[in-house]
Amino acid sequence: MCGVTGWLDWETDLRTRGPVVEAMAETLACRGPDASGTWLSRHAAFGHRRLSVIDLEGGAQPLQARETVLTYNGELYNHVDLRRELTGLGHTFRTRSDTEVVLRAHLEWGADAPRRFNGIFAYALWDGTAQELLLVRDHLGIKPLYWHAHATGVLFGSEPKAVLAHPAFRAELDAEGVAELFALPAAPTAGHGLFRGLREVRPGHLVRVRRSVTRESRYWELVSRPHTDDAETTRRTVRELLGDAVERQLMSDVPLCTLLSGGVDSSAITALAARARERAGQSKVSSFSVDFPGSADRAPDAWRTGADAPFVQAAAEHIGTLHTSVVIPDDDLLQARQAVLRARDRPGWGEMDASLHLLFGEVRRRSTVALSGEAADEVFGGYPYFHDPAARAADTFPWLHGRTTPAALLRPEVRAEVRPEEYTAEQYRASLAGTPALPGESGADRRVRELFHLALTRWLPPLLERVDRVSMSVGLEVRVPFCDHRLVEYAWNVPWALKAPDGRPKGLLRDAVRDLLPAEVADRPKSGYPSTPAVRYTQVLTDRAHDLLADPAAPVFDLVDRGLVRRALAEGRTLPSPRTAPNPVGGLDHLVQVDEWLRAYRVGLR
Repeated sequence: MCGVTGWLDWETDLRTRGPVVEAMAETLACRGPDASGTWLSRHAAFGHRRLSVIDLEGGAQPLQARETVLTYNGELYNHVDLRRELTGLGHTFRTRSDTEVVLRAHLEWGADAPRRFNGIFAYALWDGTAQELLLVRDHLGIKPLYWHAHATGVLFGSEPKAVLAHPAFRAELDAEGVAELFALPAAPTAGHGLFRGLREVRPGHLVRVRRSVTRESRYWELVSRPHTDDAETTRRTVRELLGDAVERQLMSDVPLCTLLSGGVDSSAITALAARARERAGQSKVSSFSVDFPGSADRAPDAWRTGADAPFVQAAAEHIGTLHTSVVIPDDDLLQARQAVLRARDRPGWGEMDASLHLLFGEVRRRSTVALSGEAADEVFGGYPYFHDPAARAADTFPWLHGRTTPAALLRPEVRAEVRPEEYTAEQYRASLAGTPALPGESGADRRVRELFHLALTRWLPPLLERVDRVSMSVGLEVRVPFCDHRLVEYAWNVPWALKAPDGRPKGLLRDAVRDLLPAEVADRPKSGYPSTPAVRYTQVLTDRAHDLLADPAAPVFDLVDRGLVRRALAEGRTLPSPRTAPNPVGGLDHLVQVDEWLRAYRVGLR
C-alpha cells in the first residue's frame, strides 16, 4: 500500500518543479515509509511513497512503459491471473509486482482495464501519446484519491494533505463544506472533499483529464436482477465467495494478521484465513483486539450489547489464533488526538479514532497487513436501522432518524446560508434516485433495496475512509474481504427474507459460516466498535470546551453559536454528536476538534 500524488499543468513546464512534487509526496510518507520516487515531464509530474507488500525488491514507482506512466496505491488480488493472460497476449514483465500488471493492463485494454480488476486501488496514469491523465478508484472506494481542478490543470493525492502542500491550493470551507461537516458527517456526499474545490474520485469511477475537457465516468455499478437461487444455494455461494476473497487477500510477502472483535464478521474472516493458511501449510494466524480498562462494567445500549473480551477469547481459542489484546488507557487516547487529526485532515470521531490509531500502531509492530471484518453489516443488513420499522420508514437517512446533528449548534446567520435541513433532504433524495431499480419489485422490498443502497453509498464510505486514513498513518495496510465486489454484487440481489431468515440480523451470513465458529460467537448480536467508558477523557474535553468559551478568538465560534454551547454545558446537557452510536463525549469531541482543525490547517471561511 502506498501514497500517490501529482500535478498536471498545461501551461507550466513541470520538469523544473520537482521540489514541489517532492514536498507533496513527503506529506504521504506515513503511507509509504519504505521508498519514494518522482517522475517529471513537461505537463505531468508524479510523486510516490511506497509501503512494500508484494515483490519487495521490485515494484519501484512511478513505473513507466512506452509513453505511459503509473503511480499506484493498492493491491490487485487477481494479478496472478491477469499476468498470465497478459503474458499470453505478448506482454513481458520485469517484476512480480501487481503494479506492473495494472500498467500493462492499461496498455492492453485502455480505460476498460479497471473492469477486470479485483482489489483495492487508487491510482493515476499518464498517457504521454494521448496527452491524457486517468484517475481511477476501486469499486467500493476502499482506497482514497482526491483531486482539484485549477485554471490550467489538476492536482491530486491519496490524501488532502498532499494537495494542500501545493502552493496553488488553499484550505477553505464554503457553505457546502460546512453542511458536510455539521449536518452530514455520518452520510458524506460522494465525491465531496470537504475543502472548497477539492473533489474525491467516486467509488467505481475514473476521471479522464485532457487539455480541453475533464470527464468523470463510471466503470462499475450495482445492477438489480431477480435472485433465482434457493436458500441452500445462496448460503453456499456466499460462503464460497467470502472464502475465495479471504484466500486471495492473504497474498503478502510481509507479516499478516487479522483484527478480531469477537463478532461474527471478524471471526468469520479470521476462521477462513486460518483454514486457508492451514491448507497451504503455513503458520497459525495472529489476531488482535482492542479493549479499555473498565469496559466489562459498561452498561449495554442499542449499539453495544456487551464487552467484546469473552467473545474474542472464545473465537480465538476455537479458531486457534495467536491472539493479542491491546488495552488502551485514558492518557494514551488524549495524547493520540493530534496525530489522528493530522491523519484524517478533518474532524473525525474523536476517541474512537484515537483508540483505533493506537490499536493499529501496536498491530504494526508485528504485522504490515491486517484483514478486517468491515462492511459485513452494510452488505448483509446487520445494523439496527435495518430492523427498526420507524427508521426504515423515515424520510431521511435511516441512521439519522430521530437524531440531532451538530448543525443544531450553528450560528443563525450561518444556518441561513448553509440550510442544513434542506441540504440533508436534497442529498437524501439524490441518493434514493440513484438506487438501481428492479422492475416489478414491491413497495416493502423496494424500500429495503433503498436502505442497502444508502448503506453502501452513504454509510460505508466514511467507515472505509476512517480505517484507511488511521491505518495508513502508521503504515498498516488493512484489507476488507467483505468489500470484494463479486460478493457485494451477489448479496445485493438476495431478497431480505433470505438475508434475514426468521428476522435474524445477518442470518444468511451467520448460517453460511456457522460451522467455523463457536455458537455464542455465530449468534452474537451486533455490537459496534467500542468507545471508552473513561471519565477522565470526558472531563478533559469539557475543560477544553470551557477554555474555548473563554477565548474570544476561538475560530470554531465563527460557525457555532457560543451561547448555545455555554448553556448546554451549564445545564449538563450533551452536545449533538456527529456519530450515530450513543456517546456522551461525541459532541464535545466534535466541537474541540473543529476548533483544532481550523487552527492547525488555517482554514479560511468563504
